[in-house]
Amino acid sequence: MHSVLPGEPRTPGEEPAVTVRGLVKKYGAKTAVDGLDLTVARGGVTAVLGPNGAGKTTTIETCEGYRRPDAGTVRVLGLDPVADSAALRPRIGVMLQSGGIYAGARAGEMLRHVAALHAHPLDPAALTERLGLGDCGRTPYRRLSGGQQQRLSLAMAVVGRPELVFLDEPTAGLDPQARRATWELVRELRADGVTVVLTTHYMEEAEQLADDVAIVDGGRVVAQGSPEELCRGGAENTLRFTGRPGLDLASLLKALPAGSAAGEPVPGSYRVDGTVDPQLLATVTAWCAQHGVMPDRITVERHTLEDVFLELTGKELRP
Repeated sequence: MHSVLPGEPRTPGEEPAVTVRGLVKKYGAKTAVDGLDLTVARGGVTAVLGPNGAGKTTTIETCEGYRRPDAGTVRVLGLDPVADSAALRPRIGVMLQSGGIYAGARAGEMLRHVAALHAHPLDPAALTERLGLGDCGRTPYRRLSGGQQQRLSLAMAVVGRPELVFLDEPTAGLDPQARRATWELVRELRADGVTVVLTTHYMEEAEQLADDVAIVDGGRVVAQGSPEELCRGGAENTLRFTGRPGLDLASLLKALPAGSAAGEPVPGSYRVDGTVDPQLLATVTAWCAQHGVMPDRITVERHTLEDVFLELTGKELRP
């Protein structure tokens, strides 16, 4: 598939696209962001995750220049998003979850208007076709479906060929086909060297798209790393197999590396905890062969990003 942003890909630079240090933002007596630190590398996709009220939206809106920090520093493409807004705005794209579009404006007119504000925009007609909006050009915004409004907001965020784009819940309310099309667009942006910062409540979306994930809770980043780094440990270090009940687990433990554990939580169902790697898997299968055990099934359990998210932020409902 051809890139939606034609031309030579940009080479990611060493300077971060976004640097946030000690950010504090208060609303009256409530502290929404409490000394938050965040770094977004250039040329990749960073997903910012957090439960409701965690401070992620306030953080992103501060990076976009819509809110002034009460304390701390924010730099976006090396610029202060408030003091240097005139220089920064032509270089970034912003997709808001709601608002920012005149309810009576026709979809095509709105996108062409935004494109005309940029020196080298994408072709609005090609972009609307790419996002499945070709039949909506003359439809007023208020008459578009929720999914169509989302896709129009996405188109407006990228039509100016930004260096950095902020996407707020880009696939909320989209059907599976539109969601996959949006994922492909985000991948194409990354392939062209565009830095993407997205917020999402879909853990699968973050796992599929993000090079880096920042989990925000209580106004701070409580964990940051690649999806693979965040998902290491815990259930990833569990190997399960089934066989006849009552196997000699003491013998199995002697064969396993130091620090491993083995148990039979349910008759005929066995669990091995430790550093699950090819060597441990080979050890377990060799032990089974030596003891005449034919395991019916061997599985390695892995933490998902949702598991990590719930462990860090808790499972209780947020208002």
